[in-house]
Amino acid sequence: MARYCLKRLALLVPTLFGVIFVVFLILALIPGDPGRIQLGLSATKEAVDAFNLQWGLDRPFFARFFSFLGGVVSRFDFGRSYRTNAPVLNEIVARLPITAGIAFYSVLTVLVLGVPLGILSAMRRATFIDTSVTVYAMFLSAIPIFWFALLLLYVFSLALGMLPTHGVESWRGYILPIAAMSIPSSSGFIRLTRVTMLDVVYQEYIKTARAKGARESSVIWKHAFKNAMLPIINGAGLMFSGLLGGTVIIETIFTIPGVGRLLVTAIQQRDMPVVMGCTIFLAMIFMLIVLLIDIIYATIDPRIRARFTS
Repeated sequence: MARYCLKRLALLVPTLFGVIFVVFLILALIPGDPGRIQLGLSATKEAVDAFNLQWGLDRPFFARFFSFLGGVVSRFDFGRSYRTNAPVLNEIVARLPITAGIAFYSVLTVLVLGVPLGILSAMRRATFIDTSVTVYAMFLSAIPIFWFALLLLYVFSLALGMLPTHGVESWRGYILPIAAMSIPSSSGFIRLTRVTMLDVVYQEYIKTARAKGARESSVIWKHAFKNAMLPIINGAGLMFSGLLGGTVIIETIFTIPGVGRLLVTAIQQRDMPVVMGCTIFLAMIFMLIVLLIDIIYATIDPRIRARFTS
Protein backbone atom coordinates (compact mmCIF):
# COMPACT_ATOMS: atom_id res chain seq x y z
CA MET A 1 0.00 0.00 0.00
CA ALA A 2 2.88 2.38 0.79
CA ARG A 3 4.37 1.77 -2.64
CA TYR A 4 1.05 2.57 -4.28
CA CYS A 5 0.74 5.82 -2.30
CA LEU A 6 4.28 6.88 -3.22
CA LYS A 7 3.63 6.26 -6.91
CA ARG A 8 0.44 8.28 -6.86
CA LEU A 9 2.15 11.05 -4.92
CA ALA A 10 5.01 11.17 -7.43
CA LEU A 11 2.52 11.77 -10.25
CA LEU A 12 1.38 14.98 -8.53
CA VAL A 13 4.77 16.68 -8.94
CA PRO A 14 4.71 17.23 -12.74
CA THR A 15 1.00 18.01 -12.57
CA LEU A 16 1.55 20.71 -9.96
CA PHE A 17 4.47 22.14 -11.93
CA GLY A 18 2.26 22.34 -15.02
CA VAL A 19 -0.57 24.05 -13.12
CA ILE A 20 1.78 26.67 -11.66
CA PHE A 21 3.32 27.34 -15.09
CA VAL A 22 -0.04 27.69 -16.87
CA VAL A 23 -1.51 30.00 -14.20
CA PHE A 24 1.66 32.12 -14.11
CA LEU A 25 1.73 32.33 -17.92
CA ILE A 26 -1.93 33.34 -18.23
CA LEU A 27 -1.59 36.11 -15.66
CA ALA A 28 1.66 37.28 -17.28
CA LEU A 29 -0.08 37.57 -20.67
CA ILE A 30 -2.76 39.92 -19.33
CA PRO A 31 -2.26 43.16 -21.29
CA GLY A 32 -1.20 46.32 -19.54
CA ASP A 33 1.59 47.50 -17.29
CA PRO A 34 1.07 46.02 -13.78
CA GLY A 35 2.45 49.16 -12.14
CA ARG A 36 0.16 51.38 -14.20
CA ILE A 37 -2.84 49.18 -13.41
CA GLN A 38 -2.16 49.38 -9.67
CA LEU A 39 -1.24 53.06 -9.42
CA GLY A 40 -3.69 54.42 -11.96
CA LEU A 41 -3.42 56.60 -15.04
CA SER A 42 -2.47 59.67 -13.03
CA ALA A 43 0.70 58.10 -11.63
CA THR A 44 4.03 59.31 -12.94
CA LYS A 45 6.31 57.09 -14.99
CA GLU A 46 8.87 57.19 -12.19
CA ALA A 47 6.31 55.88 -9.70
CA VAL A 48 5.24 53.12 -12.08
CA ASP A 49 8.85 52.08 -12.70
CA ALA A 50 9.55 52.10 -8.96
CA PHE A 51 6.51 49.86 -8.36
CA ASN A 52 7.58 47.38 -11.03
CA LEU A 53 11.12 47.35 -9.66
CA GLN A 54 9.89 46.82 -6.09
CA TRP A 55 7.79 43.80 -7.05
CA GLY A 56 10.28 42.40 -9.58
CA LEU A 57 7.89 42.94 -12.47
CA ASP A 58 10.63 44.38 -14.67
CA ARG A 59 12.43 41.04 -14.77
CA PRO A 60 12.10 38.52 -17.65
CA PHE A 61 9.24 36.03 -17.53
CA PHE A 62 11.27 32.93 -16.70
CA ALA A 63 13.27 34.74 -14.03
CA ARG A 64 10.03 35.72 -12.31
CA PHE A 65 8.54 32.26 -12.80
CA PHE A 66 11.44 30.32 -11.31
CA SER A 67 11.71 32.80 -8.45
CA PHE A 68 8.03 32.25 -7.67
CA LEU A 69 8.35 28.48 -8.11
CA GLY A 70 11.33 28.40 -5.76
CA GLY A 71 9.35 30.28 -3.11
CA VAL A 72 6.43 27.87 -3.40
CA VAL A 73 8.61 24.75 -3.26
CA SER A 74 11.09 25.84 -0.59
CA ARG A 75 8.98 28.00 1.73
CA PHE A 76 5.39 27.49 0.53
CA ASP A 77 5.44 31.21 -0.22
CA PHE A 78 2.93 32.59 -2.72
CA GLY A 79 4.22 36.15 -2.54
CA ARG A 80 2.62 39.25 -1.08
CA SER A 81 -0.52 41.16 -1.94
CA TYR A 82 -0.11 44.37 -3.95
CA ARG A 83 -2.81 46.05 -1.89
CA THR A 84 -2.09 45.01 1.70
CA ASN A 85 1.54 43.80 1.40
CA ALA A 86 0.44 40.84 3.55
CA PRO A 87 1.61 37.30 2.64
CA VAL A 88 -0.86 35.73 0.23
CA LEU A 89 -0.79 32.44 2.11
CA ASN A 90 -1.90 34.18 5.32
CA GLU A 91 -4.80 35.78 3.46
CA ILE A 92 -5.89 32.38 2.12
CA VAL A 93 -5.44 30.42 5.35
CA ALA A 94 -7.45 33.00 7.31
CA ARG A 95 -10.44 32.47 5.01
CA LEU A 96 -10.06 28.79 4.14
CA PRO A 97 -11.93 27.40 7.21
CA ILE A 98 -15.09 29.28 6.21
CA THR A 99 -14.99 28.07 2.60
CA ALA A 100 -14.01 24.53 3.60
CA GLY A 101 -16.82 24.41 6.17
CA ILE A 102 -19.43 25.47 3.62
CA ALA A 103 -18.11 22.98 1.05
CA PHE A 104 -17.90 20.10 3.56
CA TYR A 105 -21.40 20.51 4.97
CA SER A 106 -22.79 21.07 1.48
CA VAL A 107 -21.35 17.73 0.33
CA LEU A 108 -22.61 16.07 3.51
CA THR A 109 -26.10 17.45 2.88
CA VAL A 110 -25.95 16.32 -0.74
CA LEU A 111 -25.11 12.78 0.37
CA VAL A 112 -27.88 12.75 2.98
CA LEU A 113 -30.41 13.92 0.40
CA GLY A 114 -29.17 12.17 -2.73
CA VAL A 115 -27.98 8.71 -1.68
CA PRO A 116 -31.16 7.48 0.11
CA LEU A 117 -33.38 8.80 -2.68
CA GLY A 118 -31.18 7.18 -5.31
CA ILE A 119 -31.30 3.83 -3.47
CA LEU A 120 -35.06 4.11 -3.04
CA SER A 121 -35.49 4.87 -6.74
CA ALA A 122 -33.32 1.91 -7.77
CA MET A 123 -35.04 -0.55 -5.43
CA ARG A 124 -38.48 0.58 -6.65
CA ARG A 125 -37.59 0.63 -10.32
CA ALA A 126 -40.39 1.34 -12.83
CA THR A 127 -42.85 2.31 -10.08
CA PHE A 128 -44.51 5.57 -9.14
CA ILE A 129 -41.79 6.17 -6.53
CA ASP A 130 -39.05 5.76 -9.13
CA THR A 131 -40.80 8.13 -11.52
CA SER A 132 -41.39 10.72 -8.80
CA VAL A 133 -37.77 10.66 -7.64
CA THR A 134 -36.52 10.90 -11.24
CA VAL A 135 -38.75 13.89 -11.98
CA TYR A 136 -37.65 15.52 -8.72
CA ALA A 137 -33.98 15.02 -9.66
CA MET A 138 -34.55 16.49 -13.13
CA PHE A 139 -36.33 19.48 -11.58
CA LEU A 140 -33.42 20.14 -9.21
CA SER A 141 -30.85 19.83 -11.99
CA ALA A 142 -32.62 22.61 -13.91
CA ILE A 143 -32.29 25.11 -11.02
CA PRO A 144 -29.30 27.47 -11.29
CA ILE A 145 -27.49 27.72 -7.95
CA PHE A 146 -27.24 31.52 -8.06
CA TRP A 147 -31.00 31.86 -8.73
CA PHE A 148 -31.84 29.44 -5.93
CA ALA A 149 -29.53 31.35 -3.58
CA LEU A 150 -31.27 34.63 -4.38
CA LEU A 151 -34.67 32.96 -3.88
CA LEU A 152 -33.67 31.61 -0.46
CA LEU A 153 -32.24 35.00 0.47
CA TYR A 154 -35.45 36.78 -0.45
CA VAL A 155 -37.82 34.31 1.22
CA PHE A 156 -36.02 33.42 4.45
CA SER A 157 -34.06 36.63 5.06
CA LEU A 158 -35.94 39.55 3.54
CA ALA A 159 -39.55 38.33 3.59
CA LEU A 160 -39.62 36.18 6.74
CA GLY A 161 -36.60 37.57 8.57
CA MET A 162 -35.69 34.11 9.88
CA LEU A 163 -32.04 34.00 8.81
CA PRO A 164 -29.28 36.59 8.33
CA THR A 165 -28.78 38.15 4.92
CA HIS A 166 -24.99 38.13 5.04
CA GLY A 167 -21.96 36.90 6.94
CA VAL A 168 -21.32 33.79 9.01
CA GLU A 169 -21.02 35.24 12.50
CA SER A 170 -23.10 32.35 13.86
CA TRP A 171 -24.23 28.90 12.71
CA ARG A 172 -27.43 30.45 11.35
CA GLY A 173 -25.39 32.24 8.70
CA TYR A 174 -24.31 28.91 7.21
CA ILE A 175 -27.82 27.58 6.62
CA LEU A 176 -28.74 29.46 3.46
CA PRO A 177 -25.35 29.11 1.69
CA ILE A 178 -25.26 25.37 2.40
CA ALA A 179 -28.87 24.92 1.29
CA ALA A 180 -28.28 26.94 -1.88
CA MET A 181 -25.32 24.78 -2.87
CA SER A 182 -26.51 21.36 -1.73
CA ILE A 183 -30.17 21.11 -2.72
CA PRO A 184 -29.73 21.67 -6.50
CA SER A 185 -26.49 19.64 -6.46
CA SER A 186 -28.21 16.63 -4.86
CA SER A 187 -29.85 15.82 -8.20
CA GLY A 188 -26.56 14.50 -9.55
CA PHE A 189 -26.12 12.11 -6.62
CA ILE A 190 -29.70 10.87 -6.91
CA ARG A 191 -29.06 9.85 -10.51
CA LEU A 192 -25.56 8.53 -9.80
CA THR A 193 -26.70 6.38 -6.88
CA ARG A 194 -29.65 5.06 -8.84
CA VAL A 195 -27.50 4.03 -11.81
CA THR A 196 -24.78 2.39 -9.70
CA MET A 197 -27.31 0.53 -7.58
CA LEU A 198 -29.13 -0.74 -10.66
CA ASP A 199 -25.81 -2.08 -11.97
CA VAL A 200 -25.33 -4.01 -8.72
CA VAL A 201 -28.75 -5.25 -7.60
CA TYR A 202 -29.12 -7.61 -10.57
CA GLN A 203 -25.75 -9.29 -10.06
CA GLU A 204 -25.69 -13.00 -9.22
CA TYR A 205 -24.32 -12.57 -5.70
CA ILE A 206 -27.29 -10.33 -4.82
CA LYS A 207 -29.68 -13.02 -6.03
CA THR A 208 -27.73 -15.58 -4.02
CA ALA A 209 -27.94 -13.47 -0.86
CA ARG A 210 -31.71 -13.18 -1.25
CA ALA A 211 -32.04 -16.89 -1.99
CA LYS A 212 -30.23 -17.66 1.28
CA GLY A 213 -32.86 -15.70 3.16
CA ALA A 214 -30.85 -12.54 3.94
CA ARG A 215 -32.90 -9.60 5.11
CA GLU A 216 -33.64 -6.99 2.46
CA SER A 217 -31.92 -4.25 4.46
CA SER A 218 -28.80 -6.42 4.68
CA VAL A 219 -28.93 -7.11 0.95
CA ILE A 220 -29.21 -3.40 0.16
CA TRP A 221 -26.66 -1.93 2.57
CA LYS A 222 -24.20 -4.76 3.19
CA HIS A 223 -24.02 -6.31 -0.27
CA ALA A 224 -25.35 -3.91 -2.90
CA PHE A 225 -24.44 -0.49 -1.55
CA LYS A 226 -20.97 -1.58 -0.41
CA ASN A 227 -20.11 -2.53 -3.98
CA ALA A 228 -21.71 0.62 -5.40
CA MET A 229 -19.73 2.97 -3.16
CA LEU A 230 -16.73 3.66 -5.42
CA PRO A 231 -18.47 6.02 -7.89
CA ILE A 232 -20.22 7.76 -4.98
CA ILE A 233 -16.94 8.28 -3.10
CA ASN A 234 -15.36 9.63 -6.28
CA GLY A 235 -18.27 11.97 -6.87
CA ALA A 236 -18.26 13.23 -3.27
CA GLY A 237 -14.53 13.95 -3.34
CA LEU A 238 -14.65 15.75 -6.66
CA MET A 239 -17.70 17.72 -5.55
CA PHE A 240 -15.94 18.85 -2.37
CA SER A 241 -12.87 20.03 -4.26
CA GLY A 242 -15.07 21.68 -6.87
CA LEU A 243 -17.13 23.49 -4.25
CA LEU A 244 -13.97 24.91 -2.67
CA GLY A 245 -13.46 26.91 -5.82
CA GLY A 246 -17.13 27.12 -6.74
CA THR A 247 -18.23 29.04 -3.67
CA VAL A 248 -17.34 32.28 -5.46
CA ILE A 249 -20.95 33.03 -6.41
CA ILE A 250 -22.40 31.95 -3.06
CA GLU A 251 -19.85 33.90 -1.03
CA THR A 252 -20.52 36.97 -3.17
CA ILE A 253 -24.31 36.73 -2.80
CA PHE A 254 -24.22 36.21 0.96
CA THR A 255 -21.16 38.46 1.55
CA ILE A 256 -19.14 35.66 3.14
CA PRO A 257 -15.44 36.38 3.79
CA GLY A 258 -14.14 33.15 2.28
CA VAL A 259 -11.54 32.24 -0.33
CA GLY A 260 -14.02 32.71 -3.16
CA ARG A 261 -14.80 36.28 -2.18
CA LEU A 262 -11.08 36.94 -1.68
CA LEU A 263 -10.47 35.75 -5.23
CA VAL A 264 -13.25 37.94 -6.67
CA THR A 265 -11.98 41.00 -4.79
CA ALA A 266 -8.42 40.33 -5.97
CA ILE A 267 -9.59 40.09 -9.59
CA GLN A 268 -11.50 43.37 -9.27
CA GLN A 269 -8.44 45.06 -7.76
CA ARG A 270 -6.02 43.43 -10.23
CA ASP A 271 -4.12 42.02 -7.26
CA MET A 272 -2.34 39.34 -9.30
CA PRO A 273 -0.32 37.68 -6.48
CA VAL A 274 -3.57 36.96 -4.61
CA VAL A 275 -5.30 35.73 -7.78
CA MET A 276 -2.37 33.45 -8.58
CA GLY A 277 -2.03 32.24 -4.98
CA CYS A 278 -5.73 31.42 -4.63
CA THR A 279 -5.85 29.60 -7.97
CA ILE A 280 -2.73 27.52 -7.32
CA PHE A 281 -3.67 26.79 -3.70
CA LEU A 282 -7.12 25.53 -4.72
CA ALA A 283 -5.56 23.45 -7.50
CA MET A 284 -3.20 21.86 -4.96
CA ILE A 285 -6.12 20.98 -2.69
CA PHE A 286 -7.97 19.49 -5.66
CA MET A 287 -5.00 17.26 -6.52
CA LEU A 288 -4.59 16.14 -2.90
CA ILE A 289 -8.27 15.21 -2.75
CA VAL A 290 -7.94 13.20 -5.97
CA LEU A 291 -4.96 11.44 -4.40
CA LEU A 292 -7.02 10.68 -1.28
CA ILE A 293 -9.82 9.29 -3.46
CA ASP A 294 -7.35 7.00 -5.25
CA ILE A 295 -6.04 5.72 -1.90
CA ILE A 296 -9.58 5.05 -0.69
CA TYR A 297 -10.30 3.26 -3.97
CA ALA A 298 -7.25 1.05 -3.49
CA THR A 299 -8.23 0.35 0.11
CA ILE A 300 -11.73 -0.74 -0.85
CA ASP A 301 -10.86 -2.55 -4.11
CA PRO A 302 -7.57 -4.55 -4.04
CA ARG A 303 -7.72 -4.96 -7.83
CA ILE A 304 -6.89 -1.27 -8.27
CA ARG A 305 -3.97 -1.50 -5.85
CA ALA A 306 -2.64 -4.60 -7.63
CA ARG A 307 -2.12 -2.66 -10.87
CA PHE A 308 0.48 -0.43 -9.22
CA THR A 309 2.10 -2.97 -6.90
CA SER A 310 2.62 -5.73 -9.45
